[in-house]
Amino acid sequence: MSAQAQATASLLRDQSGNQRVTNIELFFDLVYVFAVTQLSHYLLHHPTVEGAFQTAILLALVWLAWAYTTWVTNWLDPDRLQVRLLLVALMLVCLAMSVALPNAFGPWGLWVGGAYALMQIGRTVFMVAVLPSGSLRLNFERILVWCVVSGALAVGGGLAGGHARELLWLLVIAVDVLGGVLGFATPGLGRSRTSDWTIEGGHFAERCQAFILIALGESIVIIGATLSIVAHLSATEITAFVVAFAGSVALWWLYFDRSADASEEIIASSADPGRIGRSAYHLIHPVMVAGIIVAAAGDDDILTAPSAHASTAAWLILGGPALFLAGHAAFKYVLWGIIPWTRLAGVAVLALLALAVPVLPEIALAACAAVVVAVVAAADRRPHPDLPAAAMAA
Repeated sequence: MSAQAQATASLLRDQSGNQRVTNIELFFDLVYVFAVTQLSHYLLHHPTVEGAFQTAILLALVWLAWAYTTWVTNWLDPDRLQVRLLLVALMLVCLAMSVALPNAFGPWGLWVGGAYALMQIGRTVFMVAVLPSGSLRLNFERILVWCVVSGALAVGGGLAGGHARELLWLLVIAVDVLGGVLGFATPGLGRSRTSDWTIEGGHFAERCQAFILIALGESIVIIGATLSIVAHLSATEITAFVVAFAGSVALWWLYFDRSADASEEIIASSADPGRIGRSAYHLIHPVMVAGIIVAAAGDDDILTAPSAHASTAAWLILGGPALFLAGHAAFKYVLWGIIPWTRLAGVAVLALLALAVPVLPEIALAACAAVVVAVVAAADRRPHPDLPAAAMAA
């Protein structure tokens, strides 16, 4: 083996055993704490249908930039100098993108679109340059073609104005999501199979779990920060504080009490971890992240005016937990092939609670939503003799 080939091979992780999440990966995630904060505040300042739509677009861009990097660091060793420098460079660009998020649909659109394009294309060029010849390098050559297309659309969206920007960035998301679904099929280069994506499943699951924690951490920050600016604390404000905290705990419990470890074992032992990584994690997890962001915006609202009627904030208070439950239902179905009736029932109950919006104050509605999620989480511990052991553990 030549010296250059040896140097290239040394950048790859040792896939012979379980891979740990490195400190540089956790450091990299800190930028996304800020990004999620920016997204939740964007939704708070634009609590309309269009504002929610724009927040969803921005979340998808943020998630895709993070997720594509997570795939890369599953193959490359983040403790190597070249890989560390790549992550630091991506952090810088992502930080710039995050700064611009509040004005993404205003004067800083090109900043957001350009940063996204630079991350997607630059990261993939690095992979093509350092990987040895083989199926993995060919996979990234296909990805590069798709990222050039999505990057051009991202920059075009930044230059465009009005609804044209929304449309072009939707196309960006479609290209980068469908690329993975279609195996990055490219004329002359063929298409990738998920079996070619030889990821270490446990590491990939742990990284996606970390992003859930990032989003939950933001909800805790909003709860604390909002309460800290209240001039005079009363029993109502303290009750709202406890209710908001309980809602975040219920979301954490639903995901981490059983499903997180059980799902990690499934992907780690799978003969095709790339398929599970794409479906259960890459595509479904952002739905749960969206639910947490919406719920955090609702927490801010109930802490600001806990006695107000929930007519204006009901979709935040109820919609956040409903999104999370729906995403977790899809997650369980993909992994275990069972219909998660408890989660679907939870979504239905949250929808029925909308009928009580005209008469319930925000704090009462939030308490009901937290109870619904907590009951669903508690139901996971109820014995189900008709289900396989793996599904029961989830």
